[in-house]
Amino acid sequence: MQPVETKYAWLGRDRIAYQVLGQGPPDLVVSFGSFGHIDIAWEDPGIALFFRTLASFSRLILFDRRGTGASDPVLLDALPPWEGYAEELDAVLDQVASERVAIMAHVDAGAMAMLFAATRPERTSALVLVNCSAKWAAADDYPIGIPLEVAQAIVAQIDQLWGTEALVGMWAASRAGDERFRRWSTKYQRAMASPRTIQAFNRVNLEVDARPILPLIHAPTLVLARRDFPVLSIEHSRYLAEHIPQAKLVELPGADALLAWETPELALDLLEQFLAGVPRVAEPTRILQTVLFTDIVGSTQRAGQLGDRRWRQVLGVHDELGRRVVEEFHGQLVKTTGDGILATFDGPGRAIGCAAALRDELRGIGLQIRAGLHTGEVELRDDDIGGIGVHIAARVVAAAQSGEILTSRTVRDLVVGSDIAAEDRGTHDLKGIDGTWQLFAITRP
Repeated sequence: MQPVETKYAWLGRDRIAYQVLGQGPPDLVVSFGSFGHIDIAWEDPGIALFFRTLASFSRLILFDRRGTGASDPVLLDALPPWEGYAEELDAVLDQVASERVAIMAHVDAGAMAMLFAATRPERTSALVLVNCSAKWAAADDYPIGIPLEVAQAIVAQIDQLWGTEALVGMWAASRAGDERFRRWSTKYQRAMASPRTIQAFNRVNLEVDARPILPLIHAPTLVLARRDFPVLSIEHSRYLAEHIPQAKLVELPGADALLAWETPELALDLLEQFLAGVPRVAEPTRILQTVLFTDIVGSTQRAGQLGDRRWRQVLGVHDELGRRVVEEFHGQLVKTTGDGILATFDGPGRAIGCAAALRDELRGIGLQIRAGLHTGEVELRDDDIGGIGVHIAARVVAAAQSGEILTSRTVRDLVVGSDIAAEDRGTHDLKGIDGTWQLFAITRP
């Protein structure tokens, strides 16, 4: 068989390794997890056959996340956040001229794929989640999760055993007795990433909580779960199927993390049937977005000090800076609000970066602002937006202090593991919004 060529797509200064094979339609992206190595993966006959079979009824797209495999490295204290997966996939899809894709994500890639589907519904034709979870760690309102102390012990064990045959039973129990496979598996592990990198990714995964995203996934979704997968109980997949609209759950025999080795024919038949029956989804009117509100502090007092004419000039500069900075961070400026802006972003990291940059720019003309952010459901209304996500962001900015960038818990959870730092500002009652809300102040950047 002809080898598959590995190429690079660019995301800023970073290179993302990718491969394409098959003709399609449909286009299908496969992610085996947060980390992998698209070159070494082909050395296993089971994975090679699995990929080539997928490529017989799709155009198969594979890529390595930044910091893993053949892609450029990243700093361990600045791992790409959730939205980094979406940005990386966007870059690859643009490079290969793919408009809409089905995404098949395994294990810890599931949350990232769900975020992509919720924030980019126009680019997602279908979603397949294999042994995935909305949240790994247990909580009072998520008792099916892994107890935190147990999860931390698993992460510590993986750190100590990474690159050894001891981990084969955890992710490929059906192949644990194959000596050749065990040798390849240790090589594959070492090629994916260093033990320290793996530990950093895994610790971040313990903080992931994708539950708020689930109701906003509109793509047809197939949930596949091994009944005896030792890391995650099948209850996690059942939870996904119950909370993603119109998702279908199929429980598979076996214990392997991936679909490539244990009963692959069963999985491939299900995938081919599912992808063949995926309908064209209408343009969405509700999507997941990060909403940013800013507000000039003491605007009435400043207007009185400067006079109407001078104040109009200051507001003109404010509005122009707002448009430019939002564009630089790849957001959409919805409108200016007289003494602030309303903008939306595909991911919270860029929204936070925009808020910080605009705050710093406006200080140069003597203006102090405050900012509020929330990630949630947004209704698209011609040139405007509405919905509960917008209302929450408006209430969050009202709670912020001068110079402060205040976010909801959802935003904070979506940037865990990145170089963005936040401090807990406690729980707040938001006017007109049910319940109490935990808010966080961004301290870096």
